[in-house]
Amino acid sequence: MDEIRYTLISDGSSDRALLPILTWALREKGSVRRVQPEWADLGRLPRPPQSLLERILSAIDLFPCDLLFVHRDAEGEDPKTRYREIRTAAREAIQRGFQVPAICVVPVRMTEAWLLFDEPAIRLAAGNPNGKNPLDIPPLSIIEQIPDPKDLLFQILRDASGLRGRRLKKFKTGECRIRITELISDYSPLRQLNAFQRLENDISALKRNSWLL
Repeated sequence: MDEIRYTLISDGSSDRALLPILTWALREKGSVRRVQPEWADLGRLPRPPQSLLERILSAIDLFPCDLLFVHRDAEGEDPKTRYREIRTAAREAIQRGFQVPAICVVPVRMTEAWLLFDEPAIRLAAGNPNGKNPLDIPPLSIIEQIPDPKDLLFQILRDASGLRGRRLKKFKTGECRIRITELISDYSPLRQLNAFQRLENDISALKRNSWLL
């Protein structure tokens, strides 16, 4: 497939950080040349949908696409539970006439765990690319075991910034988090993680089925 449009449904607005990751994975495993990503900003609706099924139906209706990515953080629970939730809602959407393929995106903890591996990108996103102070970046082998990767990432970004006092208080870690994913060009190190392997395998399987359910 030369071109594909996809829409991401996520737990929160900060998970827009997944867009560059998903685009990279599609190009790698889906052999797609041109990718048009879209984040389903459902929170701005007068009556935001609440259930996962309602969110899927609204996203497909308001953000037409060829492929739907549905994100849920496992947050320490068994990831299989999240996969079941997503697949059940996707099947119900199909029964209502929506025929857009859906792929689960389930980091074991939080999205931020997938951003804790590229030190140059972290330093650049923090606005201090030439910083030399040591950063407490854990090895990828234990990333999925960290209880709160968001808190850790934000602390690493603050350390990487080299800022102090009032300037540090004004430092916007949330914006830097989005910036990290835009700066990383190679996400292949994440293939050490089971959740990322599952994501790429699902993309490959969909490709083998000619992008049809």
